Amino acid sequence: MTTTPPPDHILIVDDDAGIRELAAEYLQRQGLQVSVAADGRRMREVLATQRIDLLVLDLMLPGTDGIALCRELRSPGAPPLPIIMLTARSDEADRILGLELGADDYLTKPFAARELLARIHAVLRRTRMLPPNLAVAEPARHLAFGDWRLDTTARHLLDATGAVVALSGAEYRLLRVLLDHPQRILTRDQLLQLTQGRDADVFDRSIDLLVSRVRQRLGDGARGSRYIKTVRNEGYVFCADVLPTATPKEAAA
Repeated sequence: MTTTPPPDHILIVDDDAGIRELAAEYLQRQGLQVSVAADGRRMREVLATQRIDLLVLDLMLPGTDGIALCRELRSPGAPPLPIIMLTARSDEADRILGLELGADDYLTKPFAARELLARIHAVLRRTRMLPPNLAVAEPARHLAFGDWRLDTTARHLLDATGAVVALSGAEYRLLRVLLDHPQRILTRDQLLQLTQGRDADVFDRSIDLLVSRVRQRLGDGARGSRYIKTVRNEGYVFCADVLPTATPKEAAA
């Protein structure tokens, strides 16, 4: 007898009770489990006691604001948790800061509940998506380039000494797409579609910010970049050779 998996559990953190309750009511009608919190203290209590699949986090919160909470949730050693940031302003600086800190997506208030639902489904789908051509039963493998290895099961980087460099979900997806298409120019629109499942607007800088963050992880500067080169007016190209390799454990067997 097959068992029905539990519904995805969404935590909405917003100090506006009206937004919290309206969004929660709509998402529950769509079959999701929803918890709510008005501030960071309550958010931490829920995260410590319940399984949460995705966090909807308001930028402007009393006490510890959404930026500080996002930074806390993306600190080394913190468990991976998809985050959609809410901002009451259309200010690009807010969106940039949230994305730089590792948010998976953002939504500007006021928003339609249907759009929030679509963003939730898209982020969950991306975070759970198997890498292309990777069978479910395939053991962990690494993609090696330069002095680095990408662990495609644990979804983190390993440097030349074997030390782990943690990646956010968005950073992993971008790096994986680039490693799957080495020596090929990918436009910003293509990268946005492949990593976030949406089209770019004229002022969307999220891919540029994400590339900058991945370069920082790799110790790679924009000028004279060893791995990710900017192709002016076109996009980006991963210029190093990429080799699928056995994991250290498999290689020693």
